[in-house]
Amino acid sequence: MDASNDSKSFEEIPYTDIKSFFDSAPSLKDSAEIERKLEEFMGRNSSPSGKYFLKAGYAVVFLYRRGTCQPYCRSLPDNPLLECFEVKSESTIAVDPMHAESVKRAISDHRAAVVRGTFLKLPFTTIFEYLQILQLIALSMRRLGTSALFYLAAAVSDFYVPWESMVVHKIQSGSGPMDMRLVQVPKMLSVLRKDWAPMAFCISFKLETDTKILLEKADTALRKYDMHMVVANELLTRKEEVIVVTMTRNIRVHRDETQADADVESPLIKLIVDSHSAYINSHS
Repeated sequence: MDASNDSKSFEEIPYTDIKSFFDSAPSLKDSAEIERKLEEFMGRNSSPSGKYFLKAGYAVVFLYRRGTCQPYCRSLPDNPLLECFEVKSESTIAVDPMHAESVKRAISDHRAAVVRGTFLKLPFTTIFEYLQILQLIALSMRRLGTSALFYLAAAVSDFYVPWESMVVHKIQSGSGPMDMRLVQVPKMLSVLRKDWAPMAFCISFKLETDTKILLEKADTALRKYDMHMVVANELLTRKEEVIVVTMTRNIRVHRDETQADADVESPLIKLIVDSHSAYINSHS
């Protein structure tokens, strides 16, 4: 389906709220540099080419919050710098033998992806940075048509403090109680699907603690934002099983319990890649 020609499947897009958000957001300090990196990256990777998406042959733009776990690092300890290395002498640092194989594999796989030119990392800190960079990525990927894929796994906050309402200096407790007004974050999924990258294949996520409402909310999100897939996660079991909700069926994806180091992402990405390939073929 060409989303740009069928607006009936979308929720009423709150363009006024979206415009207000972007108008009030502080300008990205390095937006020109981000656009340059994206332009160079897209020039090298005009179609799916080369951790699971990279293995599947995709070129990946990884938009991540500073301080979060990086691809290829999941097999390492929580504090890899302090736990994976040891001081041998005053001028020598070596990898702890216990972690040597994991460190070698992480560095080798990461370096190989970077050298191939199929892996670009873009960090963000605030909700303002995240949505502005997401817009830049989407507009850059628009040229890829059906070959573009968005794996929207970030847990975006529902509310935020408007930039103009933030104080410059430390809040003083001597002034008594404080009232804070939070504004709802505009829903960007619909505008991404309809305006920014209308032909891209889009997957979003839904996390709930109550299994009774999980599938209902995932199905609502699928239709409301015109997603191609919604990955439904139940908080306590999300590392063992997820349910992929589509317009035609719900698919349970399980971790391979026969392998100690297996995770649910591996079969999940395989399912997504197969579905994306079918989507591309249906539009060719």
